[in-house]
Amino acid sequence: MAKPKTRLSPDGRWLLVDRVRTQGWPPVVAAESMGVSRATTYTWLARFDAEGVAGLEDRSSRPQRSHCTDETVTAAIIDLRRARRWGPHRIGYALGVARSTVYAVLCRAGLNRLDHLDRPTRQVVRYQRQRPAELVHIDVKKLARIPDGGGWRVHGRSEAVRGRGNGYDYLHIAVDDASRVAYIEVHPHERASPVAAHLAGTLRFFDQLGVTVERVMTDNALAYRHGRAFQDLLADHDIAHKRTRPHRPQTNRKVERFNRTLLDKFADDQPWTSNTQRLNALGP
Repeated sequence: MAKPKTRLSPDGRWLLVDRVRTQGWPPVVAAESMGVSRATTYTWLARFDAEGVAGLEDRSSRPQRSHCTDETVTAAIIDLRRARRWGPHRIGYALGVARSTVYAVLCRAGLNRLDHLDRPTRQVVRYQRQRPAELVHIDVKKLARIPDGGGWRVHGRSEAVRGRGNGYDYLHIAVDDASRVAYIEVHPHERASPVAAHLAGTLRFFDQLGVTVERVMTDNALAYRHGRAFQDLLADHDIAHKRTRPHRPQTNRKVERFNRTLLDKFADDQPWTSNTQRLNALGP
């Protein structure tokens, strides 16, 4: 396979070999004339002597032989990772295995990130409900409104287009834990009334899909904890309200990660020329 920055094409390699073998140039001089090292020159000379002109052609970079890591070594790597929380360098040193091999094994086992392991149990921390709507994660994502004509992504970071005073759109988001189905409403703020309205819309949405919401998980915002309409709606539908631990957004990670995806695939996907244009693109 041809390398994108290689100095010698097959024709250049033939010229290098011809200067040494036919014209009698010293290998050092031929190397300098072609802008390559002496080691490279001797490599192509040896290839030509052994295989002729065919040896100067490009070859595949694929290794001639490859093998899978032994199951016993794989198990030992995983055991050390769980028991000691060691990194690839230390595990490789202990087992006499290349760190690249250790890292590949950890990636295949889903153990390459230490934050995926719980310290007491050494097990992967990941939960998922088995039934749709058994648990619905709810959160709010705030987006600055875009001035008509576009903001700084269109015109650059100047004071004239910073968009101060335009306010925010509040995306009220519900994500089902089991199926990852999402339901979003846009409201002008995140106080009690839109929080309750979004919950009512979420319940209607899942009811149309033929499932009943059993539990709702939110953070500890006042609108969720003390909003009378929100709490009454939960009670009327016999829905359990679960709240995240303070300063532990990881508990609600599924909706938090969906918020990030929403930014990447929607809000920051392209320069918008108006707030209406961006909101119209939310549905698709």
